[in-house]
Parts: sequence; structure tokens; C-alpha cells
Amino acid sequence: MSEVRGPVATLRRIAFLMERQREESRRIEAFRKAARTILPLPEEEVRQRAGAGTLTELTGIGPSTAAVITDAVNGVVPERLVALEETAGPLATGGEELRARLRGDLHSHSDWSDGGSPIEEMAMTAMELGHDYLVLTDHSPRLRVANGLSAERLSRQLGVVEAVNEHLGGAFTLLKGIEVDILDDGSLDQTPEMLRRLDVRVASVHSKLKMDAAAMTRRMIGAVRNPHTNVLGHCTGRLVTGNRGTRPQSQFDATAVFTACAEEGVAVEINSRPERRDPPTRLLGLARDLGCLFSIDSDAHAPGQLDMLDHGAARATEAGIDPDRIVTTWERDRLLEWAAHRL
Repeated sequence: MSEVRGPVATLRRIAFLMERQREESRRIEAFRKAARTILPLPEEEVRQRAGAGTLTELTGIGPSTAAVITDAVNGVVPERLVALEETAGPLATGGEELRARLRGDLHSHSDWSDGGSPIEEMAMTAMELGHDYLVLTDHSPRLRVANGLSAERLSRQLGVVEAVNEHLGGAFTLLKGIEVDILDDGSLDQTPEMLRRLDVRVASVHSKLKMDAAAMTRRMIGAVRNPHTNVLGHCTGRLVTGNRGTRPQSQFDATAVFTACAEEGVAVEINSRPERRDPPTRLLGLARDLGCLFSIDSDAHAPGQLDMLDHGAARATEAGIDPDRIVTTWERDRLLEWAAHRL
């Protein structure tokens, strides 16, 4: 039985479930936009407009979202929400025990770079999912196609993160982070001064994915050896499905790269996005055997995608990875101590 919620919560829940099921972004945004429209309005005004049928006079509210709001105001669970809840089972099976042990997520994006939702919406959703922490890791400046953050913009974002945490009151922590590009020479695409101000740093390759294997190996090891790097993100860069098409994995000496990760205490990301499944199964087993730490992350670009950790937990369980080697099972203080251990 679906829970009766207020109109804003109902719209947010519908959008979350649509994102979780990977529905069309444009349709999802209609529900999020409607929620933003009515959020600042007095409850009585929303109720009066619902009764008078004038909700659609408000910018950002169409007939379908108006119907949802009207149902919610009248204490009725909208049919759209009922249908979504009925199909909202686990996204993957086999990793339920590990999924329950995960305390947070070290890789997420907001609308400051190429994500689709504000920082506070990502944080609220993570908290509602039961996370203890979420690391906000918007892109670095070189990745212009993803609206990567300059040092100045990142500095301003840190102030927003602090304000969100102050508002949330301590039950959940939004951590300061970055998904920093690994440049061609293995250096990181942000100033050392800014990187030191962050809690967690995910380093990923996003360009020249077809680089010669020897050069790619040097590039990745250079980033892993950098004391600012905590997590090696989606290490092969492959895409196996999805609306962006497919992309083969980058070629590199995985034994050398994962050995460096094990030596430096850098976690290999188990990227939970279904279109990535990165690392591939063979490389996941190799990293396990070489003694690497791991981080199960959603790489979420929308609130509903934060729940994709089911996929990563299932893959880690299948690979037989000890949960204590997965840093996202750690409580926050232990995680932060690890993230700062080479600085």
C-alpha cells in the first residue's frame, strides 16, 4: 500500500522512482519543477488552487502534475505513484546483505556540473535512503562538456555544502569532494590547494580513452601515486549499454595499476551504473587478489540514481570481496581518516 504524502513529497517521490527506473529525463523534470513551484507557497493557497482547478495557472505545473497535487491535497495516493511503487523492487539481487552495510556513497553529481538536480535535493535524497554521508563530486574544469568547476566555482560550492550541512543538523553529512580529471601526463585537473580543502577526491579518466596501453598505464599510475587521490573512478571508461551507446574499455596494465592502488591505499571504484559495470568482472577479481580497497559508488547524476548501489553491492558480493575492504561500509570518521592519510 502506497503511503499518503503531502503534494511536494508526492511529486519528489514520483520523480525519484522514475529516475530509479531510468525514464525519460524531460518527463521526470516536470515533476521536480512542479515540486519547486509549490514548495514556497502557503499550504492553504495550494489547497485553494487544487479545489478551484487553477494550479495550471502557475508556471511549471501542467495537467498531469496538477492532478497529482490535487490527489495529494485530498489525501489520495495518485495512480501514477501507486503504479511506480508496485514495480519499485530491488534493482539487483544477490547483494542485499552488503547493500545494508553500505553507509554512504563517494561519487555523485549536482546541477553545478552535469547533474540534473540541486545539491540540497541530492543530499536530502541520500539522507532519505539511509546514507550517513554522501560525497559531492562535481567535475573539474578541463571537462567543459560537463560544466566542470573552476577553482573559484568549487570554492563557492564548498560554502553551499557547509550551508546544507548546517541546515540538516548533523544526522547526515554532505562531504566536500570532486571527480577530478586525470590529465594526459597523470596529473590532476585542479590546484593542489583546492584539492587539500576537500574531504574525498575521485580521480577518473574522461579523455583520450584510446590512448596507447603503456601511456595509459603511466597516466593512471601517476594519478594513483598522487597523494590527493582517494578513489580511482570507473577505471576502464567502458560503456556496455544505455542511450550513449557502447564504448570499449581502455587498455592498460591492470596489474601495475591495481598494485599501485594497493600500495597507496587508493580504492578502486565499483561503479554501480548499469551502463558501466566498471571494472569488468575479470579486473574486479584481479584487484581483489592484489589486495585493493574498493568503493561502491552510484556515480549518480540525479537523485533516483543514488539507489543504484544495489548493482555495485551485487557485483562485489559475487566477486567475494570482504566488506571491510569496501570503504563505503566504513563509518564517517574512519572514512575521513583514510581519505586524509597521505596528505
